[in-house]
Amino acid sequence: QVQLVESGGGLVQAGASLRLSCAASGRTSVIYKMAWFRQAPGKERDFVAAISQSGGNTYYADPVKGRFTISRDNAKNTLYLQMNSLKVDDTAIYYCAAGGTDYLGTSRVSYAYWGQGTQVTVSS
Repeated sequence: QVQLVESGGGLVQAGASLRLSCAASGRTSVIYKMAWFRQAPGKERDFVAAISQSGGNTYYADPVKGRFTISRDNAKNTLYLQMNSLKVDDTAIYYCAAGGTDYLGTSRVSYAYWGQGTQVTVSS
């Protein structure tokens, strides 16, 4: 069993920065890739960024390239998402996800484990 708990969301102004964290617990040995997804009200849950088990490979959705950085600290079983230059369109619930392979998929089906989400609201 794997549990993922996100934290770090909040209300910020456009242009600000925010760092999200995702703490993994339980049977963490089954975790390879990890990722962030986000879902705005009335929208589908979209891929944001993914990272391989070692942290050596990362992949970003086009809207966040150059602004967001995904990283992980396996000793702490923690995933991070550093979000800079936030835009109003970044407003969403952000979800942490983990999967059992290192293929950095962008589909929800690639990730077996999910957190409950943390709200990020960016005001103009």
